[in-house]
Amino acid sequence: MPRPDARRTAAPDPAGPCPCGSGAAYVDCCGPLHRGAAAAATAEALMRSRFSAFARGDAGYLLRSWHSSTRPARLALEPGQRWLRLDVVDTDRGGLFDTTGTVEFRAHYRHGGRSGTLAERSRFVREDGRWVYLDALPD
Repeated sequence: MPRPDARRTAAPDPAGPCPCGSGAAYVDCCGPLHRGAAAAATAEALMRSRFSAFARGDAGYLLRSWHSSTRPARLALEPGQRWLRLDVVDTDRGGLFDTTGTVEFRAHYRHGGRSGTLAERSRFVREDGRWVYLDALPD
């Protein structure tokens, strides 16, 4: 996702569909994770909630869901960048009883009148019993 020094604009309607692509309303899907009322059950669920946080401009959640050893000190999101769609390509482990997992995804965005896609294989681990983003695997 964007660099740790990037910025972001206003969030979409909370009553609308969740940006993660689940088809559920945001308030019933990633909203509880973002508010801290629930924790992601799997690495993929955390990946989806992080995409939604980028789409909604929730830098606080992104930092809270980042592993303490790789988390930047601050995160500002890109102004004018709209995250449009998440495609989960593959997952490896990251289930209810795992402690590590990877999620390969494509995140589609629009910025400065241009469309783009960010492709990444992200590593997730459990820290204090909760799934957190560790880092991106090299290509």
